[in-house]
Amino acid sequence: MEQLDLLTQVVEILNRLNIPYMVVGSYASGAWGEPRFTYDIDIVVALAASAVGPLIEAFPPSDFYISEDAVRQAIAHRGQFNVIHPSSGWKIDFMIQAAEGWGEQQLSRRKMVELRPGLVAYVGAPEDIILSKMLYYQEGGSEKHLRDIAGILRISGSMVDRDYVAKWAQELGVSEIWRAVLERVGAGK
Repeated sequence: MEQLDLLTQVVEILNRLNIPYMVVGSYASGAWGEPRFTYDIDIVVALAASAVGPLIEAFPPSDFYISEDAVRQAIAHRGQFNVIHPSSGWKIDFMIQAAEGWGEQQLSRRKMVELRPGLVAYVGAPEDIILSKMLYYQEGGSEKHLRDIAGILRISGSMVDRDYVAKWAQELGVSEIWRAVLERVGAGK
């Protein structure tokens, strides 16, 4: 199974189960900026405890690995769980939507995007992808996040609400990173 085929299947499952979601991570930054290879699929979900059973059933154990305990723990602690497709090695990281602040707003700001012909999915808004990439950079220092942000600003910069990014960057403690990225993009690096 190709990774995009897996993403298509997951989007179909989430839509069928009426689970609010948005694709984030590399797929989202690639939708708004420059695509790059990724080892996993990242999806934010608003997952109610009542949807756990149907979600588990949608990923048959003959094809997937998913732990019901991990799903329930993720819901209880606003964490994450994953679904693995063992025969291909692909992994989907599901992150439970935050209950307050910026995280609470993200799903309401998501956009419907065609990720490839025949695959239309909800994707995090470019501003929210930029903010999450800055948080990941702050956490681990990987340059790929800064490259992703620069790509979004180069490709979709005219549609990015920079005031929104600046406001939340301040609240999330990543204002210095935001300023550095703007300098980097402005300098054409």
